[in-house]
Parts: sequence; C-alpha cells; structure tokens
Amino acid sequence: MNDVVHLRNCKKISLITDLITGEIACSHCGAVVSEKSVAESSDSSFASGEEYMSNSRTGQKISLKMADMGLSTVIESKDRDSTGRSLSAENRRMFYRLRMWDRNSRFANTSQSYVRAFTLLDGLKSKLGLSDNVVEQTAYLFRKITIKKILAGRSTVGMLCATTYIACRMTNTPRTIQDVASAGNIKRKQLQSIYRFLLQELEIYPESYSPTEFVTRISNESNVSEKTRRYAISILLKSEKIGLTTSKNPMAMAAAALYLSSLKHKEKISQTKISRISGISSVTIRDRSGEIRQKLGGEI
Repeated sequence: MNDVVHLRNCKKISLITDLITGEIACSHCGAVVSEKSVAESSDSSFASGEEYMSNSRTGQKISLKMADMGLSTVIESKDRDSTGRSLSAENRRMFYRLRMWDRNSRFANTSQSYVRAFTLLDGLKSKLGLSDNVVEQTAYLFRKITIKKILAGRSTVGMLCATTYIACRMTNTPRTIQDVASAGNIKRKQLQSIYRFLLQELEIYPESYSPTEFVTRISNESNVSEKTRRYAISILLKSEKIGLTTSKNPMAMAAAALYLSSLKHKEKISQTKISRISGISSVTIRDRSGEIRQKLGGEI
C-alpha cells in the first residue's frame, strides 16, 4: 500500500537507505517503502565501537558492563578461542587487561571481601554452634583487621578462623582450636600461627579456658552419670586451687578428671573412648591423670 500511495502522489523514484534502521525512503516525499535492506552499518558501528573501546579505558568498562548486563563473566587464563586456536598478540593484550580488571574488581573491593568472609562466618556458626554474640564479636574483629590492612596478602579463611577463636576466648565460649580448624578446613599449626600473630597486632590478651567448661561436653557424649560429672568438676576445682591446671590443655585436664571420676564411681568408660570424644590422645590422658593423682593424693 505504501508503494502504491508513493507512486500516485510523488511519481519520482529517488530512494535513499537509512544505514541505522535499514529502511528505504523517498528523498522527496519521505514515504517509506515496505522493503528493508541489510544493515550495512553493523561493520562500521562495530569498528567505531572497537576503536572507542581501545582508545578509552573508561569507555571499555562501560561497554563491557552494557554487554553483560551486570552478569558475572568468567575469563579463562589460557589465550585460546573457542576452537582452540591461539589468539593474536593484540587480543592477548586485551584479554590480559580484562583479566586484571576482573580480578581487581572482585578482590580489591572491601565490601566484596566482607561478603565472602561473612559467608564463611555463617558456615562456621552452623558447624560450631556459635551464638550471635560470638558472631558479632568475630565480625567486629575482622573489620578491625581489615581497616588496619592486616588482611593484605593473607588467607581470608585463616584470618576469619583465628578471629572466631579469639571471639570464643573473649566470650568464654568453650571451643578448642582444633574444633575451629576442623570447621574451617585448615591445619591446626597454621591456625595457631595466625592466632598468635593477631594477638600481637591487636594487643588482645584473652583469658585461658577453665577445664570445667569442657566436662559437660565430654560427659554428654560419653553418657556418664550426673554424679560422675559433678565429681570430675570437683577434681578440677581442687586442681585449679593448687595451680595444677596452669599452662595445661583444658580439654586434656577435663578428659583426665572425667576418667578418674568414672573409675571412682565404677563406670565402664575407657581411655580410648574419652580420647575419641575429646580429641586428646590416650597417652596425654594417662599423663594428666597421673599428675592429678600425684598432687591430690588421697583427696580423690
């Protein structure tokens, strides 16, 4: 219909093509015919966009952001295309810059570091059964070391586990360093090293755990009677008065006291079972039990 109206009214055949929209229109009357041409400007627009991206770093970031619509992008480390062919030198330089900007955008941003760390903290909370007070204290300490730039160049998981253990010590929440290391899937020696480093940097001096705080945990898992549990606590209180528990592993002292208490009340619980529950070796339990017997003597 547009063609018929154009031929009746204009009667002049002088058509031009819009390179942007691909529409064909009359240069005299402006009527648009029904046919559309192939967009020949695609190559030229791509060339101009490529030139714009190569000349302006800011323009490149904006163009990339518009291209992926805010979605995450994975850039492989190998300089090959989808067919396995090696990229040209110019493309290799371009992708090197893309990888650098992608890495900086993900790790240099403090808020992104907080998101990753607090996601890990939520997992530690579930595994260790931590209270909200411990989680808040851990988050405060982690922000503090981030502001002081102590975190730079160090493992986020290790630093978060160390701050979690410090928060447990400060809030008197009985969790051993082995518990935190197992929950964070890191080695105990690595966690101990980071823990000592943070104590020096933050100038924090938390009090040591009392062995009585671990008696309930071991007794519940070993199914001993309440009488045995209470007597084990009394043994530890007597040991604390004479300074026997000083510089000793509180979990080891609790395991040894519970073992002596079970012998006193003739409950069948072996050193191997207590060792498995507490995470303390049978040799250490025997050594601590011998020290308690030697110091307290007839009191037990």
